[in-house]
Amino acid sequence: MSGTGDGPGDVLLTGATGFLGMELLARYLERTDRTVLALVRAPDLDRARARIDTVLELLFGRADIHPSRVVAIPADIEQDGLGLTDSLRELVAARTSEIVHCAATVSFVSELKDARRINVDGTSNLLRLATECANRGTLRRFVHVSTAYVAGTHDGEFGEHDLDVGQRFRNPYERTKYEAEQRVREHAAELPAVTIVRPSIIVGESTTGWTPSFNVLYVPLRAFALRRLRLLPADPSAPVDVVPVDHVADAIMHLTETSDRGLSTYHLVAAERAATVEQLVELSARQLGLRPPPLVSPRLYRAARPALVACAGGRRRAALERVAPFLPYYTMRVRYRRDRAGQRLDPAGLEPPPLRSYYHRLVQYAVATNWNRRPQPRPRAAAPSVASTRP
Repeated sequence: MSGTGDGPGDVLLTGATGFLGMELLARYLERTDRTVLALVRAPDLDRARARIDTVLELLFGRADIHPSRVVAIPADIEQDGLGLTDSLRELVAARTSEIVHCAATVSFVSELKDARRINVDGTSNLLRLATECANRGTLRRFVHVSTAYVAGTHDGEFGEHDLDVGQRFRNPYERTKYEAEQRVREHAAELPAVTIVRPSIIVGESTTGWTPSFNVLYVPLRAFALRRLRLLPADPSAPVDVVPVDHVADAIMHLTETSDRGLSTYHLVAAERAATVEQLVELSARQLGLRPPPLVSPRLYRAARPALVACAGGRRRAALERVAPFLPYYTMRVRYRRDRAGQRLDPAGLEPPPLRSYYHRLVQYAVATNWNRRPQPRPRAAAPSVASTRP
């Protein structure tokens, strides 16, 4: 299938081996007849194909499904020209009508220079390819997956039109996603249409709990489940904005179906449906059958932390170190607005579900797979044996 500026054409997808990228890949294969050109970090075609086959097995239980619908392209977004050979770059430029850029490092503890190389320079390299496709008349849209946490330490409401509000950043991830979004906005005038989506904390599927990625929310949850988190430095009333991956993927698919032009930004967040820290702790304790950990002042915790670490045993000390980068997200005072997203998504039945409606599935899946030590393919997660497992 060849791409044209007006037709559906092929989708160039980065991050197809990542959590959100997998969900988008599944939807393109299940709900459209489009070919997906998947840029995969690999040195050659064979190893790129092997990585995509692993993803397909995880998504569908078999690698030979949808034959010829996924073209695995070895690339490296950190390199100039994306590390593409001349022939592969020509293929991509001639066939791509939509670029969906999901690839990123989501590590909160990476070095700033490393995060910039992937999140900022990688985005710039994709934008150069997008401009080349646009100049050839093949490109219809560039989709950039940002994050609601470009808001950084902002206190108060943060809208879809906001970016630079004088915020500081908690970690290299937030800072470099902010810088990457700046790059996208600088190049938007060169492209037919640019859609920026900003999800908040992405967790497993709302229907099954399935996830191959146990980050952010899952790290302190696991420490609590293993009785290694005896207290939680947090503001009980602070919002914890969480959205399931299926909502995010469905929203992206819906938002990119139209032929609108120019730059649009959408918050894919829970917003007023976000749970508070206190509600999240109560939900977790109820699902795990444990007493809720006491919530303490973050200032008091910072003062006591050296003593807590010194007194802790090896496993509890390691748990405290793993949890530390995520603790600031339990004291946030930002409230995300989703006015534009609500106007586009809510009439289509794509409102973000409240956490209490699916949180039990997240916990059940995590426990059933022993926190991904026994990973399940996506189809098996939908089976009653996993979906109904009690912690």
